[in-house]
Order: sequence, then structure tokens, then C-alpha cells
Amino acid sequence: MSQLGLLPRRAWASLLSQLLRPPCASCTGTVRCRSQVAEPVLTSQLKPHQEKPNFIIKTPKGTRDLSPQQVLVREKILDLVVSCFKRHGAKGLDTPAFELKEILTEKYGEDSGLIYDLKDQGGELLSLRYDLTVPFARYLAMHKVKKMKRYQVGKVWRRESPAIVQGRYREFCQCDFDIAGQFDPMIPDAECLKIICEILNGLQLGDFHIKVSDRRIMDGMFAVCGVPESKFRAIGSSIDKLDKMSWKEVRHEMVAKKGLAPEVADRIGEYVQCHGGVSLVEQMFQDPRLTQSKQALEGLGDLKLLFEYLTSFGIAEKVSFDLSLARGLDYYTGVIYEAVLLQTPAQARDEPLNVGSVAAGGRYDGLVGMFDPKGHKVPCVGLSIGVERIFYIVEQRMKTSGEKVRTTETQVFVATPQKNFLLERMKLITELWDAGIKAEMLCKNNPKLLTQLHYCENMGIPLVVIIGEQELKEGIIKLRSVASREEVAIKRENLVVEIQKRLSES
Repeated sequence: MSQLGLLPRRAWASLLSQLLRPPCASCTGTVRCRSQVAEPVLTSQLKPHQEKPNFIIKTPKGTRDLSPQQVLVREKILDLVVSCFKRHGAKGLDTPAFELKEILTEKYGEDSGLIYDLKDQGGELLSLRYDLTVPFARYLAMHKVKKMKRYQVGKVWRRESPAIVQGRYREFCQCDFDIAGQFDPMIPDAECLKIICEILNGLQLGDFHIKVSDRRIMDGMFAVCGVPESKFRAIGSSIDKLDKMSWKEVRHEMVAKKGLAPEVADRIGEYVQCHGGVSLVEQMFQDPRLTQSKQALEGLGDLKLLFEYLTSFGIAEKVSFDLSLARGLDYYTGVIYEAVLLQTPAQARDEPLNVGSVAAGGRYDGLVGMFDPKGHKVPCVGLSIGVERIFYIVEQRMKTSGEKVRTTETQVFVATPQKNFLLERMKLITELWDAGIKAEMLCKNNPKLLTQLHYCENMGIPLVVIIGEQELKEGIIKLRSVASREEVAIKRENLVVEIQKRLSES
């Protein structure tokens, strides 16, 4: 530094002039390249009318927006479902949209590849939840809850090729009901099936039936037929496709793709094509091959008891024992079930809507123990309502019937035929809001009366209150019925009471 201070003033001036000189042709290639790149970027940033990037505005594959009409329809479906859950004593629960990846790993069998993994954020490996059951089991273990009857409504995500025409999405809503705790056999299971029947009857989707089986029966059947234990879940996953594929196709998958011996597949075929009521359960008790399995006998015994309870609940005719039912998820340990529509409310001229099962569930006694450090188990059984599929059916029915949906719950509209009455409208609508009445007005200073009345008719608002100079002078309000177009004069102080009376009568 001391040597720099000894430079003459002329030397300092010469050095500064070189540093401040603009680049010339003799500059290095690197500097030239940087200046050429920087200039266009800066220019593009300054152009106010530059063309926007060419991309398609759309929702991601397997997702969708819901219009106000669709939101209202969905809310009505959810209200019916949740009210049924509450009627059976369930408490509400909510869990995060994503979990630690290790919480979800190895809980779904072959479907584990459909889990959405998230990038490392804050040192934790996370995944979007695949269903609401595993997070519920984690909650029970984490909070050491031994008994709980709960419901939950929330979105889940699955990384699969969506079949939109069948109401299947990558992001969709689930409605779950579960009973956790040690209870006498088959009582909670029977209640879950009763709830499914109540909900499907309430939604009036058409006739339906519920297929029931038991994982112990399926595993016992595999064992006596000669399936290696290591292939139980893989073969079960193939069997679970019998509602979408023929037995010939399923057999081919088990033999050609999963390495099962042809004669073993044929023995399985003798069972999985059987379905019936409690009489089939009795028949399986006499099967010389199946009765060699202790766990199959336990499952058959529980199913026989289940049908007794279903008879008491008055729903036994809706339930059938179906040996083709497998339910591919790994965590099921006992009774499993699936509700399928026999027909939909489509018009006769339309093709039937094929949407698959609309509710499903089963017993998973070992799942909570996977998360407990000491392996303490909490027996659980539950169900999930297929909201998206039900929503799809209801949508199609409304399109066919031409039914219109009112998107707001506004009860009263505040209108005026005159100018400069905005403040009076504000005072009047405040009275209605404060009284708990659902009311609205046009956000304009001087709207035309005809415009206001047309809005009420288009939105299906039942009542209109009209205030003008004459009404203000006489201390009255005109109350108009939108449907009949009849008007009556009411004293200002009696308006709220009169509106509440009319709304209670409608």
C-alpha cells in the first residue's frame, strides 16, 4: 500500500482514464460475450408490449376446478355424509396434507409407487398423503389413543394415470369413518356396513349391493391352493382386478407376469368365482380344502356372526359374500367390503355410468402397532366414501334432467328505484345482516330497478325489499315476492320480523 502512495499524480490520472474507458474492439472475447447477452435481457425487460411466453392455461392432469354450481352440489353430498357420521357418534379429526415419507412407505403394497414424494425441505423427506387411514393410525400411536370413533374429510393424492370419464383423479376428496379400540367381534364392522347403506340410500343413487370377504379367508385360500406366502399380496392384487377384467385375463396376469403355476391359478379360480349370502359361508365351512386353514376358519366364523348382526340392522339383503374381493392395500387384516352401484339414475336412453365402487373399507388391526415403539396394537375398522365418483354420478343425473342449481343462499335483496339512495340501502341491509338474514345488494350507486329485479330472478333470491323517497317519508318498506311479483307495504320496524316469518314458512 505504501508503494501505491508513491505514484505520481499523472500516473494516477492515466490509470483512472483506462479504467473508465468504454470497451473497444480490442476487448477480450469474454467481455464482448457478456455485453452482448446483457443487452438483449435488459431490452426485453424494458419492452412493455413484449409477447408473453407461449403456454396453455390449464389445470394439471388429473385435477380440476369446481364451479360455484359444482361446489354447492359437493357441499350437499358432504353434508349428508358427515351428518350420518355424526349420527353414529363420530368426532371430527384433521391431519396434515403431507407426512414423513417413512410413515407412508410399505403400507400400500403395489400401490406404493403411486405416492407423491416432495423435494427435501428443511431436512425432512416428505410425501403427500395417499389416503386418510394411515395418517389416522399414526395419530392414534403418536397420541397414545386407545379408543376413538372418528370421521375425516380431506384431499388425498395418487400419482396414477387418471380415468377422468370414470370420476377418477390424481387429487380427490375422501370421507372416512373409523372405529378404533378393543370391542367384541363384528359389532363395529356391522355398524360400518350400516353406515354405508344409510349414506347410499340417502343419496338416492339407485340400487346397490355390498361385497364382503375377509383377508384371512383369502390368505387361507391361497395357502391351501399352493400359492407361496411371498406371493400372497401380489396375487391378491391381481384378484382385486376381477371387477374390471375377466377371469381369463386375471389368470394370465398371475401366471405370465407373476410366475404362479397354472394348476395353482386354476384352483384359485374355483373359489374366486363364487359369491352368495350366508349360505355360501356355510358352504365354505364344509369345503374339505379350505377347512384345512385355521385362519380361513376364523374368517368364516366372523363372517357368519357378521351376517347375524346385519340381519338385526335390516341390511343383510344388501350384502353378499364374494371370494373375488381382495382389496389390494397391505394393511387390511380381517373383514373387507366394497359397495357397488347396480345401476345409476341415468335415463333409459343413456348408457349406464360405469364408475366402479362408491364406498369401501375393512379391518386393519395391525396398522397402529407399526407406529408404536413397543408395537402395541389398537384394533381398527373403517370405511371410505368415494365422493368423486358419487359427485360424477350426481352431475350426470343433473345434466340429464336439466336441473338447475342455485349458487348462493341469499334470502333478501335490498333494492331502490331512485338515485342517491345508496346510504339508505346500506342502513337497511345492515339491519338485515345484524339479524342474521342473508342479504345482498348491487354494488352501484344508482342501479336501475329493472336490473336489480332481473338479478333476483336469475339468482333465485326469494324476497326483495324496496326503499325509495315515498317509503322513507311514510316509514315503510315494500316487501316483494320474486316468484309471484306481489308487493306489500310493511312498517320499517316490523320488517325483520316479517321476513323471518316468511322464511320460516317457506
